[in-house]
Amino acid sequence: MEEVAKARKDGQRVIGEPVISGLALNESMVWHPDFNVASRYVMSPPIRSAEHGLALRKALAQGTLQLVGTDHAVFNSTQKAMGRGDFRKIPNGVNGIEERMHVVWETMVNSGMMSPMDYVRVTSTAAAQTFNIYPRKGHIAVGSDADVIVFDPNEEHVLSASTHHSRIDSNVYEGMRIKGRVVSTVSRGRLLWDAGKLYAEPGTGQYIPLPTGGP
Repeated sequence: MEEVAKARKDGQRVIGEPVISGLALNESMVWHPDFNVASRYVMSPPIRSAEHGLALRKALAQGTLQLVGTDHAVFNSTQKAMGRGDFRKIPNGVNGIEERMHVVWETMVNSGMMSPMDYVRVTSTAAAQTFNIYPRKGHIAVGSDADVIVFDPNEEHVLSASTHHSRIDSNVYEGMRIKGRVVSTVSRGRLLWDAGKLYAEPGTGQYIPLPTGGP
């Protein structure tokens, strides 16, 4: 993180991107005595101490880090068990794609560290700019793709493997209480998610090439 800040200060084009597990979790569960529990949290780079998480949140709030990804790479308990007896063989990765918008809101906005406007920037606009697809993506305007979420900042819910939509049998954010929820999702003007129901159909997705050499 310090190297990213130094490089940007020197005028280099460098992007810093924390993942939500680094923002919201700490390393305590990696040391859980039950292998089945501990292996769920094995990922690269590893989840660090609570002090590291606070430093990442501060850096994101101050603009030292620019956007938030998920590092969504999931394995069920049977797959994670490949590393029983040899931690080097544990498949690396945790969930995050479904939880990203909610966890960032809870840790950054509800905590008072970030405004709702900056939340939009780190979860959407900055990513589109980084991958050279702005303003087609990451922007609401005539000619853009009309990708929009409706977010209710007052709806409360709990993250859990019993309610998520991934096929994995665990959730590293199990039991995390969130105030704020995506209630509707629109993609290219089409309603895909609303009030807990999915309306997407196979084949409606669209490949977006990422040009090189941004502005």
